[in-house]
Amino acid sequence: MNSFMDFFWLLVWSFFFVAYLIILFQIITDLFRDKDLSGWWKALWIIGLLVFPFLIALIYLIARGKGMGERHLAAVQSAQAATDQYIKSVAGSGGANAADQIASAKALLDNGTITQAEFDQLKAKALA
Repeated sequence: MNSFMDFFWLLVWSFFFVAYLIILFQIITDLFRDKDLSGWWKALWIIGLLVFPFLIALIYLIARGKGMGERHLAAVQSAQAATDQYIKSVAGSGGANAADQIASAKALLDNGTITQAEFDQLKAKALA
């Protein structure tokens, strides 16, 4: 690189190449995420991406872009729901879990392990 402009154009083309790779991986991910598309159509899209990468990527984004966004949104919502469910199970919050906490605290009270004041504290904490 002999000049600043050579370096600048290297940066610009590198940016476009990385952007193209991101789009390409998004398309491939969407192809395998789509349950309505048969395996043969998926194979044809992949072959097309290998033979005419820029043209087929542009056609794919135009023809299937709306569905691509909907499938991505559904995947994100599914992951969010799974994460929320996991957090609730680990954190121990929720209606059925509060009943379990109160029942275990009642068992401790009946065994004499804790006092009535401690039981009331655990009960209030479980209901909060």
